[in-house]
Amino acid sequence: MKRIISLMLFIAFFASTLFAWELGKYGNFKFERMGTSNVWIMHGPAMEPNRKNRGFMNNPAFIEGKNGLIVIDPGGNYRVGKKILEEIEKVSKKPIVAVLNTHKHGDHWFANVAVAEKYPKAAFYAHPNMIKEAKAGEADKWYGILQRLSGNLEGSRPYRYPDHELVDGQTIEIDGQHFLIHHPKKAHTDTDILIEHKESNTLFLGDNVMKNRLGGFDSSSSILGNIELLEGIMKNGRYALYVPGHGPSGAKEETVGPYLRYLKTLKKWAQKAYDNDEEYYVYKDKVTKELGSIAMWDAYDHQMGKHLGKVYREIEEKDME
Repeated sequence: MKRIISLMLFIAFFASTLFAWELGKYGNFKFERMGTSNVWIMHGPAMEPNRKNRGFMNNPAFIEGKNGLIVIDPGGNYRVGKKILEEIEKVSKKPIVAVLNTHKHGDHWFANVAVAEKYPKAAFYAHPNMIKEAKAGEADKWYGILQRLSGNLEGSRPYRYPDHELVDGQTIEIDGQHFLIHHPKKAHTDTDILIEHKESNTLFLGDNVMKNRLGGFDSSSSILGNIELLEGIMKNGRYALYVPGHGPSGAKEETVGPYLRYLKTLKKWAQKAYDNDEEYYVYKDKVTKELGSIAMWDAYDHQMGKHLGKVYREIEEKDME
């Protein structure tokens, strides 16, 4: 009996790993169908890129059309892209006909090169700001960051830049699937697109929303703009599924709500510091106390203070206008 049980456990384990990408201590990753829709998502580990996760930490997704697949943010390097393709092919043998990149940060689009290698006829889409900034040096900047953190960027250059532009309010049909593009002027960056997939009523948020981890805000971003964007989504959004750039997808309150709470808490205490003519960092402990479990998110300890300082400066700049 013990031998039979052991054999059954081995078979179960083998079956679970056969159809998934094993990533060491982080577990097994595979594409999962979202309900009964034609949307499939692989939710990466919600953490910063590192050598153990090989630089994989975003949420690659694809939509299955009549004849092909439309991929959103295939990942952060060539080698990760190869693994993503392997997992896609376990779900569907249809060719990839298009790739949509949500913004300029390389952890979302450097795997374009792996897709282009296998599917040279695929079209690559992004906002024109993303294409321009990536070519102007953002790609090289992110190559350096990701290579330092993960050591897994071999094969990721020369980059496969997107070359089809998507602008705010544009509707595009790809293989019978319909997408509406939203471009906030300045939120996570000034290159973002949010992608509304009509058939499944899904909103792909890019890094304008994260859950269980925090990322950086650079000079092209606006925390106040990010808050305004998410407040609009919370008020007007009627989507069945919300997909963040990092962390689990879900309903509006559970997916968008926590990140908006984080940003609004930063704004609240930065405003208080500004009104009282105090340094913003004296309120860091109060921010952490108010946020509760959000303070346990990956990278919180070295990102929150930077974010608090940034929103303080944005408040100051707005007051000077």
